[in-house]
Amino acid sequence: MSSSTPSSGDADRLHAPFRPVRGPLVSRVLGVVAVVLFTALAAFVVEQTVWDRLGFFVVGLAVMAFCEMQARVVAVPDERGLFVRNLVHRRRLEWAEVVGVSFGGGRPWVQLDLSDGDTLAVMGVQRADGDRGVAEADRLATLVALHTR
Repeated sequence: MSSSTPSSGDADRLHAPFRPVRGPLVSRVLGVVAVVLFTALAAFVVEQTVWDRLGFFVVGLAVMAFCEMQARVVAVPDERGLFVRNLVHRRRLEWAEVVGVSFGGGRPWVQLDLSDGDTLAVMGVQRADGDRGVAEADRLATLVALHTR
């Protein structure tokens, strides 16, 4: 049975969240390494006050928090549009606002062309993921085409 609309299972896979694979792993490992390194510095560097030691530890925690923000990038599609959570910014788009998807030119992540002439990076689809990143960019372009015709 052939149909122009995706089946329920296909639609679920098509509308699955976009998350990078390698980026979160690397970010979380670096965050832990930062806490361990700065804690070691706080413990073993001589002639420091308690406040200096606490400062080293807080810097390690701040680096870890930044790495966790990087690890949590995602783009979540649904029938109405796309929610994009990047490193700092979050944005909800209606499908009609997205006029194009590009992943070329050596960009590290997908770029959406918007109807107002602006662009929006989607860090949830990353070139670092290799062929999977390309497949995810194609899936996002398919979603845009499906919802904007």
